[in-house]
Amino acid sequence: MREALIDAALDLIAEKGPGGFTFAEAARGAGVSPAAPYRHFRDRDALMADVAKRGFAILTEDLVRASEAGDQKPIRRLEQIGQAYIEFARKEPALFSAMFESGQSYEAPEVRAAEERAFSVLVEASQALVDTMTDGGRPPATMIALHMFSLAHGIAALYTRGDASRRKIPMAASELLEAAVLIYLAGLGISP
Repeated sequence: MREALIDAALDLIAEKGPGGFTFAEAARGAGVSPAAPYRHFRDRDALMADVAKRGFAILTEDLVRASEAGDQKPIRRLEQIGQAYIEFARKEPALFSAMFESGQSYEAPEVRAAEERAFSVLVEASQALVDTMTDGGRPPATMIALHMFSLAHGIAALYTRGDASRRKIPMAASELLEAAVLIYLAGLGISP
């Protein structure tokens, strides 16, 4: 039943957005009584936390796969991870919305841990880049990871909105990310 409730929540998120449904609607979507979800979740927020945890687990798998595939040069790895992030947002819009647009704080330790595992892939790739730099101007890997996350997340948000407010952008998300990464790295004094 727990998985059925998560699946029902994802369907409702896709239809109404992360804040547009009730716990009872999720129960109805899972085909159970309104009281049944309380056996697995204390409330709607706990259900949303599990949805987010699932999203971060899938995102982590995607980021690891991207980090380990193809070109292993640090700059290319960062770009591959960014592209995987954008692709995750495109293929899993309900999960992406639950993770980042729900208004939930997700302070539950297991959600925080899942979120940190995803971010750690980016930190590790950023550290590999920092390790190639001279000692004089080495920024912290976490700073680079946060900047790369901001770039990828912003582009993903621009390109994956399914509603009428989505702006028409005259270039592909992958091209925009590639250009942004090059500009960012040039600002750090790194050339590909």
